[in-house]
Amino acid sequence: MNTKKLFFYLLFILNSPLGVWGQSYSVLMAESFISRHKDSIAVKEGKPAAWDYEQGLMLKALEKVWYRTGDGKYFEYIRKDLDRYVQKDGSIRTYKYDDFNLDNVPTGRALLMLAQQSQPDKEKYIKAADLLWKQIENQPKTNEGGYWHKKRYPFQMWLDGLFMCEPFAAEYSKIFNKPEHFNDIAKQFALIEKYAVDAKTGLVYHGYDESKEQKWADKKTGLSPHFWSRAIGWYAMSLVDVLDYFPENHPERANLIKYLQRLAPALVKYQDPKSGVWYQMIALGTRKGNYLEASGSAMFVYTLAKGVRKGYLPATYLAAAKKGYAGMLKEFVEKEADGTISLNKTVSVGGLGGTPYRDGSYEYYLSEPIKKNDLKGVGPFIFASVEMEIAAENALGKGKTVAVDNYFNNEFRKDLNGNQESFHYTWDDRMHSGFWVWGQIYQELGAKLKTISAAPTAVNLKGVNVYIIVDPDTKKETAKPNFVEKPDIKAISDWVKAGGTLIMMANDTANCEIPHFNELAKAFGVEFTNKSRNMVQGTKWEQGRVDIPAGNPVFKNTKLVYIKELVTLNVESPAKTIVGEGGDNIIATAKVGKGSVFIVGDPWLYNEYTDGRRIPVIYENFSAAKDLAKWSLGVK
Repeated sequence: MNTKKLFFYLLFILNSPLGVWGQSYSVLMAESFISRHKDSIAVKEGKPAAWDYEQGLMLKALEKVWYRTGDGKYFEYIRKDLDRYVQKDGSIRTYKYDDFNLDNVPTGRALLMLAQQSQPDKEKYIKAADLLWKQIENQPKTNEGGYWHKKRYPFQMWLDGLFMCEPFAAEYSKIFNKPEHFNDIAKQFALIEKYAVDAKTGLVYHGYDESKEQKWADKKTGLSPHFWSRAIGWYAMSLVDVLDYFPENHPERANLIKYLQRLAPALVKYQDPKSGVWYQMIALGTRKGNYLEASGSAMFVYTLAKGVRKGYLPATYLAAAKKGYAGMLKEFVEKEADGTISLNKTVSVGGLGGTPYRDGSYEYYLSEPIKKNDLKGVGPFIFASVEMEIAAENALGKGKTVAVDNYFNNEFRKDLNGNQESFHYTWDDRMHSGFWVWGQIYQELGAKLKTISAAPTAVNLKGVNVYIIVDPDTKKETAKPNFVEKPDIKAISDWVKAGGTLIMMANDTANCEIPHFNELAKAFGVEFTNKSRNMVQGTKWEQGRVDIPAGNPVFKNTKLVYIKELVTLNVESPAKTIVGEGGDNIIATAKVGKGSVFIVGDPWLYNEYTDGRRIPVIYENFSAAKDLAKWSLGVK
């Protein structure tokens, strides 16, 4: 498809999660990447694959597609790639600790993802992440505490380094309880803002040399001579990614948001009005030799779109992101004869100093080769595509809150630090026992997540649009379980009648406190029976098969799901069975007052059965989770 024809489809694309070739662009590019890197991620031509920041960038891109689609093959690709490097003792093949190179850190984000999954060998990923953390703790610093980009680049801070290091450092600090390190993270951004921001343009110089000894450095300021799009893109992405983990109550969080808000107008100001994308040398427009460049453009689209979604930037910036994305599809994306897609016009590299010496001049930045399918462009393109696909549906649940109960279901385990944590059907639990994936779906639809850890009352249900109660505890599971009592039933019933949507998920009778939970279900015309079905033996997946009838009012895009060991239902008015099989009622809904109720006999949408890692691909539990999320949010 030529770019002219492609352009006419852009309006459709930006308002649909599907591209012109029947799949989302994030999936199309991820599939194209995997087809070109089947067994390993080779970055440097003519050299073996090695631990590298481009590898880390791509693994994060694939992680985003995994959580966006629920397709477990992306997880498997990530795991297999890292297993080429991470040894049983946590050592990392080809990684050189003594280089103190920030470019070696970003693949650590994939290690942290694996460390939070249910799998037998997760300890090695934790140890490998610890090794990268050790590097950060001992990374050489400028006199004011800024990390040298590399040991061989003394006293130099580059914008690239903020993305290479800080998102990993922030997530590691959050997971492994290093609250004091958030001050160091904030300092890195503060130093860039202090020394590298140009007051006139609002743009940020590629780097600065505290010693002012480098030939590329201004003798008064230490700054490099030019604004390079990709360097600014690294910095911009690092801001929106670090904020995912930065504590809400940390005094420096507000400053990070201010830095983003300061930068965003400059990005829009230098967006090419005709094409919608950005030039390689962002501030120099049509100067001879300058060209529209893919990687920086993708980074800016991602930053603006995510900044709006997270509430850091006004909604008006989404227009610039959409314009930039449309421009990317027109200027850079092409379909290949084999059905894959490619990304053109990514500059291969950009640096300062080194051998041969890079002087940071305009001529230098334009001398670097332009590559097709360079991973520094492909990765950010996937980042941007995912954000634009989210943006297309993010308004569906805007202003609504989805709460999960942590009172009737209140189990505990040891976390990665050996401390007690709440788990089992919680939003934060990324292991197979949690609702992390379902929570991500709700958030991408624009809803906010909440946990209710006390008995339901009119006060704590106020402002909640969807209330999910799952698998109330038995005495076997919790020493002092909280049973559903009459005041709870009244509070919940009143809330539903006033317009709330209640989702009730039981479990088989051996693992769920049914009698008290049943009193709540009966208030809406449903009773959990003593009969369990779909008792799956081992991996005989077909025993858990549940067919969704055509025209289902909840599961509009789902035909086949997997639910095992579920308790069946008795259903009477006002409830109606929406999924049944062999005379058994499996799922029911009820309209009560202004609100709605959804009832099923199993917590079947937890990560184990939505993340695509365990059950066969024919089962559409991820799709079902999204359908139920939309229904509960009132999406027609």
